[in-house]
Amino acid sequence: MEKRAYTRKVSGGSAFLGKGRIPLLRQLDIELTERCDNNCIHCYINLPTDDHEARERELSTEAWKRILNEAGSLGCLEVRLTGGEPLLREDFEEIYVHARRLGIKVLIFTNARRITPHLADLLSRIPPLIEMEVSLYGIKKETYEAVTRVQGSFEEAWRGVNLLIDKKIPFLVKNALLPPNKKETREFESWAMALPWMKKLPLYSVYFDLHARRNPEKNRLISKLRIPPKEVVAFLSGRDENIFKEMNELISRFSIPQNKSLFTCGAGRGSGSVDAYGRFQPCLPLRCPKTTYDLKRGSLQDALLNFFPKVRGLKASNKDYINRCARCFLRAVCEQCPAKSWMEYGTLDTPVEYSCALTHEQARQAGMLKEDENAWEVEDWKKRIITSQTMLRSRSFNDMGQKEESET
Repeated sequence: MEKRAYTRKVSGGSAFLGKGRIPLLRQLDIELTERCDNNCIHCYINLPTDDHEARERELSTEAWKRILNEAGSLGCLEVRLTGGEPLLREDFEEIYVHARRLGIKVLIFTNARRITPHLADLLSRIPPLIEMEVSLYGIKKETYEAVTRVQGSFEEAWRGVNLLIDKKIPFLVKNALLPPNKKETREFESWAMALPWMKKLPLYSVYFDLHARRNPEKNRLISKLRIPPKEVVAFLSGRDENIFKEMNELISRFSIPQNKSLFTCGAGRGSGSVDAYGRFQPCLPLRCPKTTYDLKRGSLQDALLNFFPKVRGLKASNKDYINRCARCFLRAVCEQCPAKSWMEYGTLDTPVEYSCALTHEQARQAGMLKEDENAWEVEDWKKRIITSQTMLRSRSFNDMGQKEESET
């Protein structure tokens, strides 16, 4: 049988357009569809499978290929295919193979329900080169389908997972901390950590974005699922003893209070996200019209060179944001960002109260804040960081000593 090549070489002159031969586009998120075969209770982007209007508006196969071609010419090394459920696209295989033929690594986000023997065989022959990420919401049928709200979804998902295991296709497991499944996390993690490619405990979503299309009923239901901050922090710290140490290090390195810039992350710098309808944005949740570029009328290159820099230059005007977020020394680790604000309120600079509560609770547990303090009111925050570092080192030393005593 003739062997076929699934990569092509791209000359350095066409691939690297940035200064110092740095790729103008290193990573691209592609949301193939907003439709999904699950109807998860916490999900903000799960249009019905048979939503014909959405399907008609989605980019065609050829449009996606053109975008991938340009991404490759700009030096893109990695593409993430997501949704909705990306495997709902009948042309998924064609789009996937096209990306791989360009030499681009592919990360696939899926619920695994539509993994077939044929697709598993394809992924085995033409590996994505990045571990897939599979969302699983329970180890038991009752738990799983209480989240997905689709009868039969449990059997289909686990059939797909087993096909991946049989073909030795590496994948990472993701979950969400929700009322229906939070009591079986240990059982779930025991199964997940038995997978040969799982080096760390599964990632859990604990912050559930609201519906960016401004659906009041859906937003009300999603917000009710958010676990109280103290419970979330207890759960996360119980799984990772270094969580507070890592938080402290990030704050000490990246905190810049008195900064009115909306964008303190890397969104739009060498990366971006294309939604199902051809709108290019710094990151997928940031669906605000004034931060979105229409690829039907332009190019990835123009957006990266001319449009995104203007977006990143936006400043906050909301007084609450300026008086709180812009002054907060916890900003480097807070989920507060223009995307979160847009998802929550339809603005770019409104403080998200749940993000604030979560981050403050972590800071209290790390010894940076007192119970009744707000981080934006703390003036001696540099001293707080040093004090926290000392406390955390002492805590780690004591825990190590206790562990040694218990072993002896």
